Amino acid sequence: MSELPFSDRADFDDADRGFIAALKPGAVQDDEGRVVWDADAYGFLDGDCPATVDPSLWRQSQLCARQGLYEVVPGIYQVRGLDLSNMTLVEGERGVIVIDPLVSVETAAAALALYRRHRGDRPVTAVIYTHSHVDHFGGVEGVTSGDVPVLAPAGFMAHAVSENVYAGTAMARRGAYQYGMVLPNGPDGQVGTGLGQAVSKGRVSLIPPTTDITRTGQEETLDGVRIEFQLTPGTEAPAEMNFHFPQHRALCLAENATHNMHNVLTLRGAEVRDTRMWSRYLTETITRYAGQTDVAFASHHWPTWGGDRVRKFLTEQRDLYAYLHDQTLRLINLGYTGVEIAELVQLPPALEGAWHVRGYYGSVSHNVKAVYQRYMGWFDGNPASLWEHPPVESAKRYVDCIGGVDRVVEKAREYASEGDLRFAAQLLKHAVFAEPGNAAAEELLADTYQRLGFGSENATWRNYYLTGAHELRHGIVPTPTAISGGMAAALTVGQILDSAAIRIDGPRAADTGLAIDWHVTDAGEHVRTTLSNGVLVQEPVREAEPADLALTLTKAQLLGLVAGRQLEGIDYRGDRGTLERLTDLLGEPDPNFPIVTP
Repeated sequence: MSELPFSDRADFDDADRGFIAALKPGAVQDDEGRVVWDADAYGFLDGDCPATVDPSLWRQSQLCARQGLYEVVPGIYQVRGLDLSNMTLVEGERGVIVIDPLVSVETAAAALALYRRHRGDRPVTAVIYTHSHVDHFGGVEGVTSGDVPVLAPAGFMAHAVSENVYAGTAMARRGAYQYGMVLPNGPDGQVGTGLGQAVSKGRVSLIPPTTDITRTGQEETLDGVRIEFQLTPGTEAPAEMNFHFPQHRALCLAENATHNMHNVLTLRGAEVRDTRMWSRYLTETITRYAGQTDVAFASHHWPTWGGDRVRKFLTEQRDLYAYLHDQTLRLINLGYTGVEIAELVQLPPALEGAWHVRGYYGSVSHNVKAVYQRYMGWFDGNPASLWEHPPVESAKRYVDCIGGVDRVVEKAREYASEGDLRFAAQLLKHAVFAEPGNAAAEELLADTYQRLGFGSENATWRNYYLTGAHELRHGIVPTPTAISGGMAAALTVGQILDSAAIRIDGPRAADTGLAIDWHVTDAGEHVRTTLSNGVLVQEPVREAEPADLALTLTKAQLLGLVAGRQLEGIDYRGDRGTLERLTDLLGEPDPNFPIVTP
């Protein structure tokens, strides 16, 4: 790390600029007294970097751990360090506009209370979601009951649901690895995520937008504050937007330009992001707003002040994503695979030495593989890759070739002692999958993961490695995955029925046919679901063709039925056994499926 400019303290100056007050103590509790956020747990970062943490990551975590209320410019304030993301507050004529109300209702309420303690008891007059990730809307019920305008980019609701509901169980399970949620805070455990310190563990809510931003250049005036929007779909999120405050000469960059390299495909899983369009939208941002901007801030990290510094910051962020895209495509067209390209691509020196493009959250390695996946898919072109055995069967055969689990462990120990931890982990993965419960293989793999984690500059890699080690040694820690009532209540009728469709046990349902009409009174919707060849299809109700069962109910009752609850007050017409036949075919997702063991 000697080539990095550790003597440059500009980021520390920016992170401390405008400080007003911290939340003291720095813990936030829910109504039952459970701690859902604890900023004070990161006090250990005040010390010198230990041998168990990469020095560059330690520096980033020190910056992200700063918490409190900050003035960006007069009239614009941020609460930072009270969740993974920032909450921004813009003062208007009558009250305050809230941008991105954090992950949890409890942390959002605490952030708003901290602001009001120092800026007055101003009412919330509007809410803006910059994009469709949960850390930018989940706490909304902590700042409003929904009686104010709520703005979001077009497509927000569809993408918020697809990410947090459809694949929500698997994403939450892997997210627990990515964010190190089961690890203790400390030099041997979780020190941050690169993007922020951690994810709060409170109640998640969602209030649907009342106004969609549908085009770049669209202007809205909220509480006397004029805002011009720039749509950036397919960048860091499928639905996202930057926006400019002309009166303040301030630019909100959402999560399109932050003080680290972002993910092209996050380790927890998501849609692959489009680095080509990401870079082009940042070029548009520079063209439209750089000359009218004195400060740029985002929904993570700290602002950048000064027109020249903002332009340089945006230019380097733009060049980062363009370089990853273009060089991956260049090497794809020379016949290299994603894994090979990940070993070949290195950023240019000017980018490599810029703190804000370091791989604390994303990395060159897994971002390059994501670009490859976007264009080429999972297949590397080698026929041997078309029909490989699944992990357990492959592991048994590899272990047999090498001469048994004991021999694999012996060889892995040799590679680990020589410093080749990457291949030691590959070998030991096969040993653990071929012979579950082999204590020697599991402990050596745990030790290998721990060493890889301690040496990683990337916070999410560190958390993944250390969580894998923790799970091998202590077993699976349950992952909280349930959609909270606040989030579920925001789903449309179609989305609720979609969530049922992806739980249908196809093989069991293949020979079952049924039709149910759902008359959802408070949504004013009338939908027929038909089970056909193991698929639950949605279509409009056809009164001329009666269904097996017709239900008249509310959306809350529909949610209850899909969750398997028997409810009163529902009007049934037809064969009530039809509903039982349907619910009997709904499987339950496993929120605690194994990852580092078979």
